[in-house]
Amino acid sequence: MMARYTSEFTQFLNELKSEKPQLEAGQQAGRALLWDKEPLTIEDQRRAKAAKLKQRAYVYSND
Repeated sequence: MMARYTSEFTQFLNELKSEKPQLEAGQQAGRALLWDKEPLTIEDQRRAKAAKLKQRAYVYSND
């Protein structure tokens, strides 16, 4: 049977994951902290919309 090719990068990742099994759990925890969030309730959406300030036509002027 012919050996399957694995790139150097794939080999590196496999070695890294075998040396540090907690690495993937840490990545998932970091993702959950920044990205995986519960959807906003209707009330929260209403308050966020009311709290927005209107942007000026030219944001770089000192008026």
